[in-house]
Amino acid sequence: MGRLKSMPSRLGSMPSRVAAMPKVADRFYQSPEWAEARRRQPDKWCAVCGSTKRLILDHKQERKDGGADLDPANLEWLCQPHHNAKTAEARARRARGGR
Repeated sequence: MGRLKSMPSRLGSMPSRVAAMPKVADRFYQSPEWAEARRRQPDKWCAVCGSTKRLILDHKQERKDGGADLDPANLEWLCQPHHNAKTAEARARRARGGR
């Protein structure tokens, strides 16, 4: 008697019908004031791991959550992986209603 073989999933190969929305940068981040804040911010390494590659100047308290736009005390450099993780955590917190 032959062995049963599992059938491949048909759902895994279906293309997604919903395309992701293109990211649109907030105009604030294109402003001369933001460029000046980036230029003046010292310590150009990641505040978490110390990396000097792919740095992003980040708001410690996000602007959407009431953080000050150009206050140097609210700004820190993060590498892209740490910035993405922090941003995802903040989005999830806002989605849960601030908890």
